Amino acid sequence: MSTVETLTLDSDLTLPPMLAANARRTRGASLGAMLFEAQMSDVASFEFAGGTVAVFTTRSPQKETANEDVAALWPVGPASGVLAVADGLGGHAGGERASRLAAEAVQESLQQAIPALNDGEAAALRSAILNGLEAANHSVRELGTGAATTMALVEIQDRTVRPYHVGDSAILVMGQRGKVKFQSIPHSPIGYAVEAGLMKEEEAIHHEARHVISNVIGSNQMRIEIGPPIELAPRDTLLLASDGLFDNLLPDEIVDKVRRGPLEEAVCELVQVAQQRMETPQGQTPSKPDDLTVIAYRAR
Repeated sequence: MSTVETLTLDSDLTLPPMLAANARRTRGASLGAMLFEAQMSDVASFEFAGGTVAVFTTRSPQKETANEDVAALWPVGPASGVLAVADGLGGHAGGERASRLAAEAVQESLQQAIPALNDGEAAALRSAILNGLEAANHSVRELGTGAATTMALVEIQDRTVRPYHVGDSAILVMGQRGKVKFQSIPHSPIGYAVEAGLMKEEEAIHHEARHVISNVIGSNQMRIEIGPPIELAPRDTLLLASDGLFDNLLPDEIVDKVRRGPLEEAVCELVQVAQQRMETPQGQTPSKPDDLTVIAYRAR
């Protein structure tokens, strides 16, 4: 794995040696934070929020500029934390800056909420996330370049997860037997058409307007969609990903590959298939080169 960008790292977060060697500790930090945005060659897996998390991010195989995706992990307590995937838009430098700014804004909001979180105020985490997303929108708009970013974000509190999203980065919760317990709806005309039953996933993945997005961080009309609280059963899997995954695999394929087996191996298989399809189009198989980011989580 190449360089892993790490802002602050709480001493309670256990990392494997490969990651720990790249981690930079900040003295006195009360919130551990990891932002993965550099080119990774392997999936990273470690303990997080009372479970296991696997993370991967890389740039598109068809470009040499920076990865515009960011994967963010913020541990809040022994069994709680926040996961997020941001996918920048607006050109290489603009997209990269927008996704990074959004992650930093959420992190700052979580940091400010530490006293309330330490007092056990469950609602404080939701408020911090919403305030962070609003601050992210302000920061990205302040760039004045037209850049924007999506963000899919999930809070974890004692085996209960709650999704939030802006744009078309996706969130899935699935059971070990393949039942989809939650799937976010992309904020796009094509996403709404699929949800309404007007278009099948197999048609949508090839549609020329698939990436017309109606809601982004960086817009004066940004809105935050909040999903329901979902209690994770044993072996349930939570997945967040940028459209680099969902442009190259159908949801049914993703569920089938990630719902069972060791989490790190499942994410490795997802990544391998997505990268193969990006690099070698075959017939009607989906194929769209793009930055690729995946976070998967299972509670113990």
